[in-house]
Amino acid sequence: MYDYAFVHLKFTIPLAILLTAIAYPILNRIHVIQTGCLIFIAFTAALPWDAYLIEQKVWSYPPEAIVGPRLLGIPFEELFFFVIQTYITALVYILFNKPVLHALHLNNQRNPPAWMRVVKVAGQVILVALSVWGWKAAQINQETTYLGLILVWACPFLLAIWTLAGRFILSLPWFATVLPVALPTFYLWAVDELALHRGTWSIGSGTKLEYCLFGKLDIEEATFFLVTNMLIVSGMAVFDQYLAVIYAFPTLFPKVNRYPTPLMLVQSRLVNTAKYDLERIEGLREAVERLRLKSRSFYLANSLFSGRLRIDLILLYSFCRLADDLVDDAKSRLEVLSWTAKLNHFLDLHYGDSEATEDPKLKAERIDAYIKEAFPPFAYQALHLLPTHILPPKPLYELIKGFEMDSQFTFHGQSDSTDLKYPIADDKDLETYAIRVAGTVGELCIALIIHHCLPNMSDTQKRRLESAACRMGIALQYVNIARDILVDARIGRVYLPTTWLKEEGLSHKMVLENPEGPAVIEKMRRRLLDNAFELYREARPEMQRIPAEARGPMIGAVENYMEIGRVLGEKEEKGQVFVRKEGRATVPKQRRLRTLLKALYEP
Repeated sequence: MYDYAFVHLKFTIPLAILLTAIAYPILNRIHVIQTGCLIFIAFTAALPWDAYLIEQKVWSYPPEAIVGPRLLGIPFEELFFFVIQTYITALVYILFNKPVLHALHLNNQRNPPAWMRVVKVAGQVILVALSVWGWKAAQINQETTYLGLILVWACPFLLAIWTLAGRFILSLPWFATVLPVALPTFYLWAVDELALHRGTWSIGSGTKLEYCLFGKLDIEEATFFLVTNMLIVSGMAVFDQYLAVIYAFPTLFPKVNRYPTPLMLVQSRLVNTAKYDLERIEGLREAVERLRLKSRSFYLANSLFSGRLRIDLILLYSFCRLADDLVDDAKSRLEVLSWTAKLNHFLDLHYGDSEATEDPKLKAERIDAYIKEAFPPFAYQALHLLPTHILPPKPLYELIKGFEMDSQFTFHGQSDSTDLKYPIADDKDLETYAIRVAGTVGELCIALIIHHCLPNMSDTQKRRLESAACRMGIALQYVNIARDILVDARIGRVYLPTTWLKEEGLSHKMVLENPEGPAVIEKMRRRLLDNAFELYREARPEMQRIPAEARGPMIGAVENYMEIGRVLGEKEEKGQVFVRKEGRATVPKQRRLRTLLKALYEP
């Protein structure tokens, strides 16, 4: 009795609820609109087709298996299947595509490799052939009727989507397209086989090939679920392609609202690919790779951000990392001063008052010319793409001062640096250093978040958030110093204040020679962590004021890093609390994942 309703209650609705719970922290209004549009299209496209199949007795339902109400002869349970299948597959697609930065895959729209051109044309030919065959096979009362009706209905839609976004779909990683099709298909095959076995619905004899993929699952039913899930996934991909164009190219779309409008999506479809800035895409690719190699925690957290905010955060990190590397890799103190002077002049060109009235195009050309003249080729994109029009200047200048402080360790005592002392003499120097290299980054991140998520935030709220971000940055840097005492000593650096060392009867030389030896070093590590967690407790409540779409990822990034501090503070047990990698204490992957999930689900 009411078997079809119980199919939903047992199999589709619980899965939809589970997927919603899993995806909830990363869902935003764009996903809701995207999925809602696809459900509407799927429902309206399937309605007349399904009604025709029932009218021609290709599909039938025992009266006792359905609740009763129908629309155009279609049971309400069947109508609900249109909705729930689209919803399930769309959620699977969203989950697997969250790590993917779709903007990176736009370069193939203009200059696709030869194999991609061939595959796209071959796909078009195959879909046209299947549409034609389906038309001929869809004659009533023959064995190919059902299969023909599936193909003649689905293949024209697939052909249109493939023509619009075939290259983009082919350029995406396989897990972002194949798995979102395969997993729901396999699941629905199992549900369908069970329903056919129980007689919940049936396919009219004489309209099918009488060949089953397994059990009672007819090949036509298997084909139906495969092609409908292909339609859903490719439809989602089309949407993401046009969103990627909007987010990737600020010259084409200078102002993007919190959520792009339908008009903007249409405009992005109409943009000639010749206008795509492929150099920017390559620069973004470099930045993503730099992030992946240099910061696992931020690389993981960054994938949880969305839209242009995600891109700008990547570009900010790329600049910070590049500037740090230029200074760190210098061979002399004079070279350090040369790089910091060049970086400061680069910022002067962007922020200098004397250039305020200069034509923006001429100003950009002048800055580009300076970058190419003063910096090595690998630095060009990181400098060129830095979103200085959004970022406040003061934290950037302070950041460069922080990198210069780092260099004082490397060249302490050298012939061209005899005036240098260890840069962290006391608590005040420690705080100054942490503000410069980490507090500034927190402020810059908050500036990007406010610009993209809540540009109308009051000045009072902005100042509170910026202050909290700076304090949290200091806390994270203290954790970083506490973690890396051994690693830093290997490269001649001691970030523990000189006054702390003297209190314990130590010198910088003694720490460099035996960074894991004296028990008092652990005491100072604990002192650093205590300071870090005090700042963390002060700043953490303010993070709730971050706009909702950025709050979870930001908290996740912070909590993942603070977890290192928690691990360091715990009693070390072999292989159970933390592991060391290249001398650094690291948090096991499962624990990092639990920490991130906890942060994302935080109300």
